[in-house]
Amino acid sequence: MKIGPTNEASQEDVDAIFGTADAGRCRCRRFKVVGWIWRDSTLDERVDRLYEQTACGEPDAPSTSGLVAYVNGEPAGWVAVEPRTAYPELRGQRVPWAGRDEDKDDGDVWAVTCFVVRKGFRGRGLTYPLARAAVEHARDNGAKALEAYPMVVPPGKHITWGETHVGVRQVFEEAGFVQVAHPTPRRVVMRVEFG
Repeated sequence: MKIGPTNEASQEDVDAIFGTADAGRCRCRRFKVVGWIWRDSTLDERVDRLYEQTACGEPDAPSTSGLVAYVNGEPAGWVAVEPRTAYPELRGQRVPWAGRDEDKDDGDVWAVTCFVVRKGFRGRGLTYPLARAAVEHARDNGAKALEAYPMVVPPGKHITWGETHVGVRQVFEEAGFVQVAHPTPRRVVMRVEFG
């Protein structure tokens, strides 16, 4: 498996991942579009913004908004990771802030907000190496901390794959994150601090 910044991937690779997933319509815009995503943006706009923010096909770009995983040379998965301030819709969400005194404008804190695994590659545990790569990517790019807002599965309950686009707690625990808040029964805030 190879994981690298999305600016080193082609638009075709990104389309292969998103085009076959439930997230294909969202294009990882849930926390980027201010307002109600389906009312306040079109699919074409979401696709264009994803290409722009990832800098697909521009290996010399100064930044990107995610990482792409390849399995045997095939684009297989994606993780969104960049400064938390890049997600304006997070500001109005309860999960990241409930019970915490955080500076919402601290650009040194990064966030993992979305995983997408291409059909045919699901069930292989790809989110685990993607989460570890997100930690390395954030650290290497100067983040002082990295947060995630994953789902937890209460005993006896079931969640769908689409709900876990934010990841699940175990994935982040195994990548070195610790739980810092539990604002809702189904969501936690996980964080890893960098020295």
